[in-house]
Amino acid sequence: MNIEKLKSLEDKFLSRYAGGFEHPELEAIGKKHKVGKLVEFSQDAFAKKRFKQPEIILHNMIKVVNRSSMISIFEKPKFKEFALRLSPEDQVLFTGGLNRLLHGKEAQGFEILLDILSSGKLAKWSLITVFAAYFRPDFDVLVKPNTTKGILQTLQLGDLHYQPRPSWDFYTTYRDIINEMKTYVDPSLSPSNAAFCGFLMMATHP
Repeated sequence: MNIEKLKSLEDKFLSRYAGGFEHPELEAIGKKHKVGKLVEFSQDAFAKKRFKQPEIILHNMIKVVNRSSMISIFEKPKFKEFALRLSPEDQVLFTGGLNRLLHGKEAQGFEILLDILSSGKLAKWSLITVFAAYFRPDFDVLVKPNTTKGILQTLQLGDLHYQPRPSWDFYTTYRDIINEMKTYVDPSLSPSNAAFCGFLMMATHP
C-alpha cells in the first residue's frame, strides 16, 4: 500500500473540499445517493428477526437494488425478474444466503449468493456486495469494478488482483485494505466505506 500516495490524495481532496464529506457540495451529492435512507432501510429490513419471512426478505432485496444509485440501471430489472422467478425452495436458499452473510457464516453466505446469481448469469460484484454495504456501511464495501481497479492501481496494491467473477478471498482482502486505509486519513473522508471509496475515486479522477 502506497501510504504516501494516499496522503497526497487526502491533501488534494481536502484542499478542494474543506471538511471532507461535510462540504456543502459533497453533502448535496450524498443526498442524491440517499445512502442514509438505504442504510436505515437495510438495517431494519435485514435484521436477524426478519429472516423468518423469506418472501418479504426477497422483496426487500429487490427494493435495495432498485433504489441504489450504485447499481447499474441495466442490472436492476434483470435482478428483479430473476428474483421473482426463483422457486419457493430457491427463495429460501437465496435469502438464507443473505442471512448467513449478514448474521452468521459470511463466507458460506457469499458462496450461496454467488451460486444462485450465477445460475441467472447475474454473478456481478455489485449485486453480491450491495446488501452488506448498506447493512454495515462502516465495515463492508460495495465493489464496483472500475472504482476498485482504479484504487488497486493508484494505491499500488499489486498483490491483490481484481477478477470479474466475485470471490470471497478477494472481497475479504479488499475490505481489510479499505478499512486499514481509513485509519491513515482524516475521519471526514470516511463517514461510510462507500464515501471513502468515493473519495478515492474522485481524488484519482477529478
